[in-house]
Amino acid sequence: MNKIRPLDYVLAALMTAAGVFLMVENITAGDDPSLIHPVSTTSWLIIPAFALVTIPILWRRANVAVVSWVTAAAAAGHVLAFDWLTRCGVVLPLAFALGYAVARFARTRRDHVLGLAGIVALVVVILVRDSSADLAGALPIALPGVALFYGAGLLVKNRLSKRATTVPQPVERATV
Repeated sequence: MNKIRPLDYVLAALMTAAGVFLMVENITAGDDPSLIHPVSTTSWLIIPAFALVTIPILWRRANVAVVSWVTAAAAAGHVLAFDWLTRCGVVLPLAFALGYAVARFARTRRDHVLGLAGIVALVVVILVRDSSADLAGALPIALPGVALFYGAGLLVKNRLSKRATTVPQPVERATV
């Protein structure tokens, strides 16, 4: 079983802290003219509900395909419950981190495909009702970003697997 490692806690804590900050910004935004669409709610409930979006990455080593879909479902629930808010500032970096995690920790081709499909669903769900970014403008940036992080994860995974298979041969000493 893949145990949660210290870096997993750090990643989940950073994403959650960024989410708290962004949700507080949504609450205090008021009538910000720079937003594409005004925020729909200023309820403090958006903070703990958004933590449900960021915390699942903690279990990325156990089953990253499930984690990507749980994250997408939590994000969809957040969008349905609270409608227009700025979420892209945290969810897009979260999607990039999940892309890397899928490449590194998915065990089968099926898990890779399911994990990436969950990430695409996550990005689309968020951008459909984002106050700061629209789907047409952000999707062409978000999906290549996920692909780049996925590629970086594959590179790291391949290098680590090569290193693990290259076992140093014992040196024979010549006897004189």
